[in-house]
Amino acid sequence: MKKILAVDFDGTIVENAYPLMGKPIADAIETLLELQSMGYALMLWTCREDSLLAVAIEYCENNGLVFDSVNENMVFDSRRPFANYYIDDRNIGGMPDWKTIKELLTPAGYLVE
Repeated sequence: MKKILAVDFDGTIVENAYPLMGKPIADAIETLLELQSMGYALMLWTCREDSLLAVAIEYCENNGLVFDSVNENMVFDSRRPFANYYIDDRNIGGMPDWKTIKELLTPAGYLVE
């Protein structure tokens, strides 16, 4: 089974300007594409809804990133999204940069099977 990454949008893929579209965060899309090519399943996990969600999805798709799931569990039928790892700017201690995230989730880091 693929490892699942739940990824927030505002403050994580783009700078937080919610409800507007923030500026791209360096290396976010590229790192997510690389992790997806390594076998991770990606879930966009965001509070955006309706037209605001559509803008976020369109931004990602225009940059070559298509999520495996958007705000929906990929494994369980539950309100709380299940993932093996969560990438969010609201982490306790803050969000590491994307280079650090990539290092943690590649074979030398936490990637399993």
